[in-house]
Amino acid sequence: MLSRLSELIWADWIWFPEGHGWADLEDHDGIVFPKTRDLWATLPIALCFLVIRQIFERTVAIPLASLLGVSDKKRVFAPPHPVLEAYFCSTSKHPTQSSIESLSKQTGCSVRQVQRWFRQRRNQDRPSKLKKFREASWRFTFYLLAFFAGLAVLIDKPWLYDMKLMWEDFPKMPLLPSQYWYYMIELGFYLSLVFSVASDVKRKDFKEQIIHHVATIVLISFSWVVNYIRGGTLIMLVHDASDYLMESAKMFNYAGWRKTCNFIFTVFAAVFIVTRLVILPFWIIYTTWVYPLTLYPPFFGFYFFNGLMCVLQVLHIFWAGLILRMVVKFLPGNDIVQDERSDKEETESEDEGNDREQREKSKNGHVQNGHTLFNNNHSKTD
Repeated sequence: MLSRLSELIWADWIWFPEGHGWADLEDHDGIVFPKTRDLWATLPIALCFLVIRQIFERTVAIPLASLLGVSDKKRVFAPPHPVLEAYFCSTSKHPTQSSIESLSKQTGCSVRQVQRWFRQRRNQDRPSKLKKFREASWRFTFYLLAFFAGLAVLIDKPWLYDMKLMWEDFPKMPLLPSQYWYYMIELGFYLSLVFSVASDVKRKDFKEQIIHHVATIVLISFSWVVNYIRGGTLIMLVHDASDYLMESAKMFNYAGWRKTCNFIFTVFAAVFIVTRLVILPFWIIYTTWVYPLTLYPPFFGFYFFNGLMCVLQVLHIFWAGLILRMVVKFLPGNDIVQDERSDKEETESEDEGNDREQREKSKNGHVQNGHTLFNNNHSKTD
């Protein structure tokens, strides 16, 4: 039964256009084609990336952070308090005003002391600036090298300049050694990001990042298995074209180099919009979605591949919105770029501002459903 199910899942008509199948991808006369078993090589590569990252952060990123002047403010840790800690861990990290007053009565602490404890406790869990710099510098290094490696792989390929050629002789397109290593290294890196997700800096778009990583891994793997290699290399190159700029802008942001950060971020925004919102949908996705219909009737593999491409494109539109919000914020006032996805540490003045706001609302008689409206929710998320 299992063999019958396997035959059904991997049937030629599901993954290939009519008249083609897995038999077209069998090696012959010294010509090599991609194989599903090749993907196992990405697991040791991903583990190597995790080890190399630790060495890189200790020997390169930390000295570089010191050279650029990256420093962390001294943090005041929240004093141990079982009742408040239990509420923080099990109920909410951002208690409402009514909850704060209730906790104040339970613990015998003043409202201000309870607010201060929660603020310190939230700051305690936030990643340090040095940790964020180390992560950004590692990703910057990889994306920069990957982009120029991708250019070296594709610069002499005719389908870089005429994308319709990615379908020439499909699926009987031989695998080149440069394509093999480009694929394995890219896929290994994205797998390493999934493996390290628990320890990496968590931002507001954490769920979107996970969806992006999973979609990218599935897309790269699937394009390898069915020999969409030419299209896959173009997609990876377009993605790497802007990522290293964003990571370098973060690095200078953490170092406090305002003008440098703003300039790099402006370049990044322009490159991101051109590559992800123009080249990818109107050149590459057009060539993978519209043009093939002039050559072959649609099949399941066609829909599956382009469905993943649409998922990535939706995420690109989402991130483009965040990028444009940041551009609008820093251009008029020439302020430093703040990553819309990141948290910043809360300060004592924020608590005082919240207190004044609550007193004003009480003084002005803001009432909802017969009760004074209290709200101490923060807009930041952990």
